[in-house]
Amino acid sequence: MDGNGRWAQARGKPRHAGHRAGVETVRRVIETCGKRGVRVLTLFAFSSENWQRPETEVKMLMELFFTALNREIRRLQKQNVRLRIIGDVSAFSQKLQQLIREGEQLTADNDGLVLQIAANYGGRWDITQAARNLARQVKAGILQPEEIDESVFARQLSFSDQPDPDLFIRTGGEKRISNFMLWQCAYTELYFTDVLWPDFDDQALEAAFEDFSGRQRRFGRVSAQVEG
Repeated sequence: MDGNGRWAQARGKPRHAGHRAGVETVRRVIETCGKRGVRVLTLFAFSSENWQRPETEVKMLMELFFTALNREIRRLQKQNVRLRIIGDVSAFSQKLQQLIREGEQLTADNDGLVLQIAANYGGRWDITQAARNLARQVKAGILQPEEIDESVFARQLSFSDQPDPDLFIRTGGEKRISNFMLWQCAYTELYFTDVLWPDFDDQALEAAFEDFSGRQRRFGRVSAQVEG
């Protein structure tokens, strides 16, 4: 969800105004994805590298995260959305951690859209913590090194109970994945748009879906095998 700061600056507003406008886009995208039958929506809200931003901006983002989450939990429950937070939440305040637990517990039985918010998340962190978990199991004698394959490794990653993403959308014009879901995106279709996140409306989302629908996903095979 890129472009909040640039959106605000282009309008002569402080960066936090862009982040607040971005929250409204989040709500619209969640509602549209739910109506379209999307099974899992993962939003990259705060990366493990974002702590390097100016202290005042980080503080504002944490406050906004708490406020938005506190405001939206009941709405998500009514919409039959299941909320999950992925990432190292131990770095957050106890107040925010408690709110996260409450939101996940409240929506745990919902069987509609799974909404995953990646917060203090990084693809390298995800792979590192998976390797660390496997190392502990080997050390404890629970697992033998030769038993570790892709499927065993993948089960240690965040949201291992969900399918790998089909479509990756990045707004704001940058054309990189910025340490997001490095393992899980091995065969994900990438879509980049110049639209800044606060301006990412239903029309922009439909354009991404339409582009995706025209892709041929081969997963290492040739076209003839897929078409056959």
